[in-house]
Amino acid sequence: MAFSLLPREEQFFDLFVEVARRSHVAAGHLVGLFSEPDKALYHAEQIKKLEHECDQFTHEVVNRLDRTFITPIDREDIYKLAGDLDDVIDVIDGVARRAQIFRVGAAPDGVKQLTVVIEKAVGALLVGVEQLKKRDGDVMKASLLAKQLEEEADAIYHAMLGRLFDEETNAIELIKWKEIYDNLEPCVDQAEDVANVL
Repeated sequence: MAFSLLPREEQFFDLFVEVARRSHVAAGHLVGLFSEPDKALYHAEQIKKLEHECDQFTHEVVNRLDRTFITPIDREDIYKLAGDLDDVIDVIDGVARRAQIFRVGAAPDGVKQLTVVIEKAVGALLVGVEQLKKRDGDVMKASLLAKQLEEEADAIYHAMLGRLFDEETNAIELIKWKEIYDNLEPCVDQAEDVANVL
C-alpha cells in the first residue's frame, strides 16, 4: 500500500454520490409528477427540496476544492463533474416548475415515457458515480447505458412531438405540452454530459 505524506481529500466522491442519489430520487418524482396528477404539487415540492440539497453539496465540493492541496482526481474534472451533476437536477426542477406554472392536467403517453427513460438514465449515473468512488467498478458500463438511454429518449421525443402536432387540436394545450417536451429532452442530454465526464 502506498504511503503519502500529503493525504488526498477523498470526500469529493461522497459528495458526488449524495448529489447523484438525490437527482435519482428527483427523477422518480418527475415520473410521479406526470403519472399522478392529483399529487403533482407534492412531487414538485419534493423536487425543489432535493434541488436545494444538491446545491448545498455542490457548494461544499467547490469549498473543499479551495482548501484541498491534493485531490483524488484532477481539479478540473472534480469541478466539471460537480457542475454537470448539479445541472441534471436543475433541469428536472425546471420541468417541474413549468408543469406547475402551466397547471397541466393528465399527461400524454409520450411525456410519461420520457420521464421513465430520464429516471433510468439518472439511475445509470448514480451507479457510475458509485463505481467511481469504489475505483474498482465498471464506470464505463454505466456511462454507456446513460448514453443509450439518451438516444432512446431522443427517439421518443421526436416521435411524440410529431404525434402531439398531429392529434392536439387545442392550441393552448399544444403550446403547453410542446414546452414540456422541449424541457424534458435536455434532462437526458444533461445526463449524457455527466456520462461523458465519468
